[in-house]
Amino acid sequence: MNSKSYQERRWTGLLAIVAVAAALPIAGCAPRPQPPADPDLLAEIQAIRAIDNHAHPVRVVGVGEQPDRGFDALPVDNMEPQSDPVNVRPGAAAMLDAARALYGAKPKAQVIQEKGEQYPAWVLDQIGVETMLANRVEIGSSIQPPRFRWVPYADALIFPLDNAKLAARNSDRKSFFGLEDQLRQRYLEAVGLKAPPATLADYLTRVVTPTLERQKQGGAVAEKFEAAYLRSLEFDQVERGAAERIYAQFAGKSAAGEAEYKPLQDFLFRYIAAECGRLGMAVHLHTMAGAGSYFDVRGVNPLLLESVLNDPELRKTKFVMIHGGWPYIREIAALLTRPNAYLDFSQQSLELTSATLAKSLREWLEFVPEKVLFATDAYPYSNEMGWEESGWMAARAGRQALAIALTGMMRDGEISRPRASELARMVLRENAKALYGL
Repeated sequence: MNSKSYQERRWTGLLAIVAVAAALPIAGCAPRPQPPADPDLLAEIQAIRAIDNHAHPVRVVGVGEQPDRGFDALPVDNMEPQSDPVNVRPGAAAMLDAARALYGAKPKAQVIQEKGEQYPAWVLDQIGVETMLANRVEIGSSIQPPRFRWVPYADALIFPLDNAKLAARNSDRKSFFGLEDQLRQRYLEAVGLKAPPATLADYLTRVVTPTLERQKQGGAVAEKFEAAYLRSLEFDQVERGAAERIYAQFAGKSAAGEAEYKPLQDFLFRYIAAECGRLGMAVHLHTMAGAGSYFDVRGVNPLLLESVLNDPELRKTKFVMIHGGWPYIREIAALLTRPNAYLDFSQQSLELTSATLAKSLREWLEFVPEKVLFATDAYPYSNEMGWEESGWMAARAGRQALAIALTGMMRDGEISRPRASELARMVLRENAKALYGL
């Protein structure tokens, strides 16, 4: 009995070893791990000439001219220091890659001098962009259609009163409201005024609407709001009579506090949004944790825009949520079912890795793919990372992330290879062409 039991145990053990051995791959025959992005798809995506939905190009200035500061209404170099994301810290590998790809062994200044007025368009060629939407206070020499399309700023128009109490919150807002006051003064002078009119009705008809119409005639395809740097994105519906009373109470008089001022701002935002719809311009809104150590991340939650997107009076206006709402990735996805809601993933492609961004892209593409837009947020962050380098970095990472997302969808059997190509072209250019009629 003991001998038989021993033999049984011996055979059982041998059979188990054989089974395990059979399950193991033969040496040298183990399948190689697949790359995260299909190489052929990635090559196809890299070859597509894109439409960049959001960037801040800098114009070429001549000898003796002042540096160009029109690339932003609220330049971030005025802010207190923050802890920068790893990808954009000085000496980051991607920055060095960008400089080598753009300039080779030549100094950057030499390339700018050689290209002259054609330098900005040359940069677009290097990053694979056919058309860039230029967020600028004013369009200028070397930044011209058809390669560049203008997106001016509308924030100054929603703060027509004395903004001293709003500016007192922190040093960043003090700097920003000073800049907004200067821009609003430029808008006033452009319509022949030195100060806002005494009534809200006159302010709307003599300042706000003429400013928007002038910008539209100047080639603007959208109006940009950086409001998240100045207040929350919660723009409530306010009756005109209430807004008129606030305007009459404070115009040309004492500064209004945040709570009593907000309804007037809310009314003006919705008025401007409606006018943009009438004029055929989109509305762009910053929707991502922003620069600076005082930025209010809660106030940028895209869900705060839900009542705006649901307003029947604003359904003719197309709202583009710039930067894709990070960290509110799923919240912003839920809003894409609204017929007038779109997003781009600019800045995320600069600050996050391609693998991280790909997860968000896949979720959006599985949900409402015709609302997702490619963008870089090319911006002159520093001498080391100008708009050229940041644009190159973001374009490369964004294309890689798109390829990773589409590859995952193909491998999981969600889409075919032809559909992956179609989605890539939609994100990189076709969605923007349809949105702006380019």
